[in-house]
Amino acid sequence: MASEDSPTSRSVTPSTVPQKRALGLDDEQHVPAVSSPLNPDYAAIRSRKPPPREQREKKESLKKREAKGADSVRSGTPDSQSHTARKTKKTQKSSNVLSPLRYPLPKPIKTDWETPRPPVFNPFLTRGDRQFHECFEHISNKKGFRYTHCIADPAFSTSKWYRQTETEPFTPRFSIQDASSHIYFDSSGQIITTDKGFRMARANVGAREGRWYYECKILSGMEPPNYDPSLMNGISDDGGHVRIGWARREASLDTPVGFDAYSYGLRDVAGQKMHMSRPKVFMPDGESFCEGDVVGLEITLPSLALHRKVVEGSYNKAVDVSDDLDPHPAAEAADIIRDRIPIRYKGVVLFEQFEYHSTKDLEELTNPSPALSTPAATAASSAPPNPNHPLPTLRTLPFSSIKVYKNGKFVGTPFTDLLAFLPLASKPLNQVGARDGLDDGMLGYFPAISVFRGGVAEVNFGPDFWYPPSDLYAAPETAVNGIGTPNGAGAEEDGGEDVDMLVAEKEPSNAAGAGALAGTDPDTEKQHALGKNSRLRGLGERYNEQIAEDIVWDIIDEVDFWWQDGCDSGDAEAEKGVDGAKGEGVAGGETVDEMEGVETGALGGGGGGGEIKEIVQEE
Repeated sequence: MASEDSPTSRSVTPSTVPQKRALGLDDEQHVPAVSSPLNPDYAAIRSRKPPPREQREKKESLKKREAKGADSVRSGTPDSQSHTARKTKKTQKSSNVLSPLRYPLPKPIKTDWETPRPPVFNPFLTRGDRQFHECFEHISNKKGFRYTHCIADPAFSTSKWYRQTETEPFTPRFSIQDASSHIYFDSSGQIITTDKGFRMARANVGAREGRWYYECKILSGMEPPNYDPSLMNGISDDGGHVRIGWARREASLDTPVGFDAYSYGLRDVAGQKMHMSRPKVFMPDGESFCEGDVVGLEITLPSLALHRKVVEGSYNKAVDVSDDLDPHPAAEAADIIRDRIPIRYKGVVLFEQFEYHSTKDLEELTNPSPALSTPAATAASSAPPNPNHPLPTLRTLPFSSIKVYKNGKFVGTPFTDLLAFLPLASKPLNQVGARDGLDDGMLGYFPAISVFRGGVAEVNFGPDFWYPPSDLYAAPETAVNGIGTPNGAGAEEDGGEDVDMLVAEKEPSNAAGAGALAGTDPDTEKQHALGKNSRLRGLGERYNEQIAEDIVWDIIDEVDFWWQDGCDSGDAEAEKGVDGAKGEGVAGGETVDEMEGVETGALGGGGGGGEIKEIVQEE
């Protein structure tokens, strides 16, 4: 009995459950074994062979791949039968090539095709014989968006019709959108003032590489020792203060130049230099910047190729011994990616895009008493800013500097080794839709002026400077539409007859390059011979170049989208859409979605269907 109850005896007991039999082809088709009049095709069905089994891809073992020198992480070139090689061209393009985001938009309305109107100014205050205006179209956003003018163009159908444009006055000047809301402009846009505390305005043209120069005249500020009100061009004696310098896009507009790590400035009081709110002695004792003084600022930046080496961490001081301002033309240029969407504001069509914002690394660097417990403070205090700093935001640019002139006389070089500005040194605010590591083509250092309670300043971007440096000249090959040539005229081919604005003792020497000044030092002449980026140029020349770059980037985006759409231009649909939009003739009657307070941008909210968003300025 014990043996019958043992586990061994139970394990040999036969099971009564029938085993599952594999079904054959006849069973699956329910074909009878014997022919029947009801199944005339049974012979053909029975003779049909089962489909061949799909052959599996044979993969080599890890040891065999290592023996052949293949990478252990499978990063080698895949063979033609592998899954990776069977990707579509569209998938490969999307994974390897960066492109701007394209949002679904409705067709433009009639007013979108019209040339943008000039800014609407309202007379606000008068100083002396000058009238200053407040701009009604100044738009700001608490989430930090950047706004540029755009227009609908039938040639840009795959880009959803819109491209970038410019508004009057078509000249280098202060930017209306890139200024504090308490900055007031004259009709030319080149003179500013305020009745508040320090407020800043940046120019509409900036420097990314090369040597650039601009001037600023203090029309109302600190009184000079021998003050004569008749020399102040009608500006009343209201005092005030002015600070002058260069600033990046991240610099706050409601602070003076030099307040943070994103700007470098000069203080009128005692002529001190300002950076990160730390005044340091620069001018000789007893000298300062007063009313009537003309302050010239020259900035030198290395080439963008060397700049990218710095931010990518591949800069080597022993190898990169030159600023590389005039290299041989490269086969490929860096990508310019602009994620933007058109919106309407008070009847004006603008591009809205994410703005670059300050980072914790530079905030901790500016803080005189940082909390060393935070990771950003620890990294910032590990080493001073340098080209090979572990943090990209704290890397500096070799061969970069800012020089200062006062009333035509060279004073000194207050700043060297400026902080880098290309991504990843510049980052957008961490929010939905923002992509890090992209350059929109407008990163750089911009002329920046801060005024305080009645201070008045005027900028001059050339070519007719008040006190041009001795090595500043305009070569004929760089003159575009009069910009960069003396008095707006076309320079002669020998570069020697139209440079009357420059004070030179001799005629220009052709041996040192067209337009070079005789009497300059050998180093300057050597720089002139290298190319246009190595010589000093008025910032006004950069204005036309910047517009040309915007046009090229718009065309590249259009071609890129056209390629993504399978090279289908959709000419018939585009023409129909243009004619339909222009024929609507709806003036002020369009339906728009209003967003109170500009709390949510069109980019952050996504690009849904319907009409283009219209934003309402917060009071």
